Amino acid sequence: MKSSRLAQASWTTFDWAFQPFFTLVTTFIFAPYFAAAVAPDAAAGQALWGYTQTVAGIAIALLAPVLGAVADAAGPRKPWIAALALLTFIGCGALWYAVPGLGSGGLLLMLAAVTLATIGAEFAIVFNNAMLPSLVPPQRIGVLSAIGWGVGYVGGLVSLGFVLGLFVLPEVPAFGLDKAAHEAERLSGPLSAVWLALFILPMFLFVPDQARAGISRRAAVRQGLSQLARTLRSLPAHGNVLRYLIAHMIYGDALLAIFAFGGIYARATFGWDLLTIGIFGILLNVLAMLGSFIGGVLEALAGSKTTITISLVMLILGTIGILSIGAEHVFFFFPVEAPLPDRALFDSPAERAFILCTLVLGLPFGPAQASSRSLMAKLAPPHLMTEFFGLYALSGKATAFLAPFMIGIVTDLTDDRRLGIAVVLPFLLVGLWLLSGVREDKRY
Repeated sequence: MKSSRLAQASWTTFDWAFQPFFTLVTTFIFAPYFAAAVAPDAAAGQALWGYTQTVAGIAIALLAPVLGAVADAAGPRKPWIAALALLTFIGCGALWYAVPGLGSGGLLLMLAAVTLATIGAEFAIVFNNAMLPSLVPPQRIGVLSAIGWGVGYVGGLVSLGFVLGLFVLPEVPAFGLDKAAHEAERLSGPLSAVWLALFILPMFLFVPDQARAGISRRAAVRQGLSQLARTLRSLPAHGNVLRYLIAHMIYGDALLAIFAFGGIYARATFGWDLLTIGIFGILLNVLAMLGSFIGGVLEALAGSKTTITISLVMLILGTIGILSIGAEHVFFFFPVEAPLPDRALFDSPAERAFILCTLVLGLPFGPAQASSRSLMAKLAPPHLMTEFFGLYALSGKATAFLAPFMIGIVTDLTDDRRLGIAVVLPFLLVGLWLLSGVREDKRY
């Protein structure tokens, strides 16, 4: 099936609409602010953020395949996306109230808001992904998927530049925001909510949806759950897909953890202010955007699996490089001068080495995610696409609580942020090994 160019372009606006939540809230603005200023201290902030992602991961793991099965039975995906986007909108809007010095009750409410927004975003992605195969022929799925991720990273880049240009760089921030009260960081939540509400509209207006199945919601739930049970029982017969889902479950966990904790780790290691962490975020988004488009070309030439494999190898090397750097040493063994308090941007040797490793780490983010989505679209049975994308979400979330939980536990026990982040390396290595046995040309 092939849809119009308008429909295809409008489908990519979903990634544009949701990416500021991941860029501003969960990575570069709100998350580092939360760990540094709202939580009791940086180590506790990293641990608390890990536990928040753990709760969201468990909820998504339990419910994503169920919702996917029900949606396959009922037909349309847009009503689900609308309801889930509303959850993200509400959760993001509440983050304005995350002021420093919150008591335990207020802290719990802010963590609950982040959890709610994360659940809404991740569930909505399940249904948006399931629309992809109906928009383009199979040989174009990888290209459109990569374009979607690339457009999403552009959205994250533009929103981050918007925050820096209006609220951080000016001596007097726009709209009279108070820098001392961290209003720029807190505004990242409501800004993401408004961005989402505005830019998701083309997807609703111009992308064709599945026809209604003509059955009641209760019947759709029963039918969907019955089909899910049959699909789970039949998974052993889909051995190739099952191996891929397990591989994606493991390496996807590492991807989410790196993305969720990257800004927190960078800010805590070098004491970066909001402007520096924002510029670092712009750099990463540019790299991820370029990587997405490069990955689309590579996938068309070499296939989805090869693109994912190259991306995972780069992520492993980049993560090792990042972990080898501290404020006063690089590559584990080489001492360097500590950063000066009044230094220029990225002026210390350790910071420059960190940026160099970021080049290796940032480029494969987009290809790893885009090609994972397109490989699932190639392997899933066409008549069970949403359901299998629910299982795909399950594979990305079934243990998604595990890496953040282990990061939180290791950070708590050792009070060492580096050892906490090192947890992701075994996930990447095992996922890469499992992926090596997947055949891209088999649906069983």
